[in-house]
Parts: sequence; C-alpha cells; structure tokens
Amino acid sequence: MTADRSHHRPSPRTGDFFDAFVGGGDPAQVSEAADRAAVLLVRGARERGDDEVAERLVHLADTEGIEAIAEVWSGAPADSLAGCLWRLYLLRSWVYADPAGVAREFEAGRSGAEFARVVAGVADPPGPDELRAMIDDVLRGIASGDFADVLFRAAAFARVVATGRASLPGTSHDGVRRMLGLADQLEAAAHIELGRGLG
Repeated sequence: MTADRSHHRPSPRTGDFFDAFVGGGDPAQVSEAADRAAVLLVRGARERGDDEVAERLVHLADTEGIEAIAEVWSGAPADSLAGCLWRLYLLRSWVYADPAGVAREFEAGRSGAEFARVVAGVADPPGPDELRAMIDDVLRGIASGDFADVLFRAAAFARVVATGRASLPGTSHDGVRRMLGLADQLEAAAHIELGRGLG
C-alpha cells in the first residue's frame, strides 16, 4: 500500500481494516488480520445490534468492493468467520448480479427442497426483488440475530438453488456441485457456530 493512495470510504469502521490488510505482506499476518476483522465485524455487530450497523454490513460489498473482500477473506477456511463472511458476500453479489437467473433456479428447486425453502425464508412467489430482499435480510441477521441462523438460512437458500439447477436443462454438473458444496460448507459452519453458543 502506498501512503498517497486516496480513500473515500462511507464506512470507516470497516474501511480501516481493508486499508491495512489488502496488498502484499506476510501471508500469515494477512490471514490473522483477516480473521480479526471478521471476528470484530460479526461479534462487534451483534454487541451493537443497531440498524445502522446492520445496513453497513449488508452493503459492505458495495462500499468496499467484492474484489477487496475477496483479497481479505477468500482464502480463509470455510468454517472460519472470515470464510463464512466471504461466502455470504459472494452469495449476495451473485444474487444482485443475476436476480432473474437466481429466481428461476430457486423456483425450480422449491418443490424438491421443501424444508430448505422454508428455512431460507424467501417470499412467495420468489421473484428477483424477493430474492434480493431475502439475501439482504440474511446479512442483516449478522448484526440483529444469531450468526448460526444467518448461516443456516444462507445454506438452505444455496441448497434450494442447487436442487433447482439440477432439474433445469443445460446446467453443468459442476455448477450444481459448486452450489451444493457452498450449502454444505455454510451448514457445517452453522453447526460449529451453534456449538460455540452452547459452550
């Protein structure tokens, strides 16, 4: 990072972390810093629990850029807080990039993954606007709810989409496998988070 790089961050609490962690440097230190940032975001947001913090979390990828988030968290283990946040923001970015396509896949998977559909909590019928609202509501839960519930909802959503993908013509096996893998990772992380809360 160069000292003269200009930053205009609407979200200074999170911007400081990205400014410090993105770029070259010792991978172990970058990983440790990414983990600390994730812990502060998730645990700190729950302690604050106000609407302003929740909205900042929802729009973190918009204000910081998904690329910046990827640099910080994409290499983190799937069951770490950093890894969970990366997957949640990647999911949101995908929903916003192709809401109609996501709605088509979700609609196709609803009858084959009924329980997951209910857990995901998408309005019926699940159109593009409803899916954007659902994924934003999931991310608001980082600040206002239980983080395990956030992960379970995101996992359920991914599972319905994977089921839908598998039923649609022209979908690659890899596309189904990747979405199922994401659902499994988020669900496993949710169980770990649940265990932390009970411990």
